Amino acid sequence: MAKVKVIIAGPRGRMGKEAVNLVTTTENYELAAVLDYKHGGKQLSDIEGFTGISVPVYEDIESCLTDVQANVLIDLTTPEVGMHHTRTALQHGVRPVVGTTGFTKEDLQELETICQEKQIGCIIAPNFAVGAVLMMKFSQMAAKYFGDVEILELHHDQKLDAPSGTAVKTAEMIAEVREKKQQGHPNEKETISGARGANMEGMHIHSVRLPGLIAHQQVMFGSEGQALTIRHDSYNRASFMSGVKLSVDTVMKIDTFVYGLENILE
Repeated sequence: MAKVKVIIAGPRGRMGKEAVNLVTTTENYELAAVLDYKHGGKQLSDIEGFTGISVPVYEDIESCLTDVQANVLIDLTTPEVGMHHTRTALQHGVRPVVGTTGFTKEDLQELETICQEKQIGCIIAPNFAVGAVLMMKFSQMAAKYFGDVEILELHHDQKLDAPSGTAVKTAEMIAEVREKKQQGHPNEKETISGARGANMEGMHIHSVRLPGLIAHQQVMFGSEGQALTIRHDSYNRASFMSGVKLSVDTVMKIDTFVYGLENILE
């Protein structure tokens, strides 16, 4: 079986380090190169923490894709950089697996259009943890019976986007089955702006950012005389790697755009 040649963008991040470990320890994967904005021209083994992993480091994705043959790009960077990387990879016939969140609806539509034109697969996953995806699916099921819902997402204090991509995706999935309604008292008033969180089709989304957290979310439903809470916790970044591997294996078999890991779970 031919090995899947992988480029990783963002290898020095906490998720990136786990992805490097995944690719280098998976039998049918081969790490072809990495993208890093600081260390272009070096070998990955020159960077602290990557002893013995001798693959080239590029700062520019165009140069990387010109020099290196690859099947898959795993991008774990930022929304702006991730969008550029994903668009460029598709143009070069490389299949993106993207864990970067914060893409706009316009961004997603553009990428879907490119996939259709190129007939090539692309997977963007707001959350790679299988448990988190199940939490979203269970929440969508519950929303058919509980119309009042609030989402609380908690992440480490280095996360750039708020609310998280997982929270937004959860709200979108709930909105597919929930009749749009404004929650809370019709005359409620925020005495401090933002106290009720973000408002998405009447649902409120609250973001917490604290050191020591990794990635956590609870979806709280309420109705007369009862409440239901669905919660998922990731205690380390290794929890995301099963979803990354599933995405890499799947993206090699498809020629369409997929947004959300739930769409490739059996």
